[in-house]
Amino acid sequence: MTFARTLSTALRLTLVMTVILGIVYPLVVGGIGALVFGRQASGSWITDTAGQVRGSALIGQTFVAADGKPLARYFQPRPSAAGDGYDATASGGSNLGPESPDLLVSITARQAQIAAFNGVPVKQIPADAVTASGSGLDPDISPEYAALQIPRIATARGLPVADVEALVARHTTGRDLGFIGEPRVNVVTLNAALDGY
Repeated sequence: MTFARTLSTALRLTLVMTVILGIVYPLVVGGIGALVFGRQASGSWITDTAGQVRGSALIGQTFVAADGKPLARYFQPRPSAAGDGYDATASGGSNLGPESPDLLVSITARQAQIAAFNGVPVKQIPADAVTASGSGLDPDISPEYAALQIPRIATARGLPVADVEALVARHTTGRDLGFIGEPRVNVVTLNAALDGY
């Protein structure tokens, strides 16, 4: 009799906890997220003037031509090790350590490419321009990397440098709560704003 009673209690407790933790809790947390952080909870979609979804402000993307070369009229993101680059189904880093010879080779190659593409000396290139984030999906770059790209963008789009600088300033986010993290520029939203300029 004790075994049957214990089994019955265990099954009822399992059923109750499944309902509470498997149905009620996710619905409550999802509802709070939708109320408090509605835009983020729905994907932070970025749409163009025609209403077409161009991406998410939470996930980076590449701005390259069909041949894979970076487009001069767009701000370029940091490198991505997620799949073929910014593949949300293959999020992850390169897993190369700071003393990896392969990492050093790729950083050196990226520095040369960025220096030539932007017409700047290698020593001006910030670290985030040549290193991928841990997820490979980070949409943000440093204000220093954005500033390095401003003259190229202004020339490619035929815009005054001051206008592009002002646009970057409007898309620069400071430290969270004033002290957490670093200032950053969201490349996806910045490029969307450039297209709407």
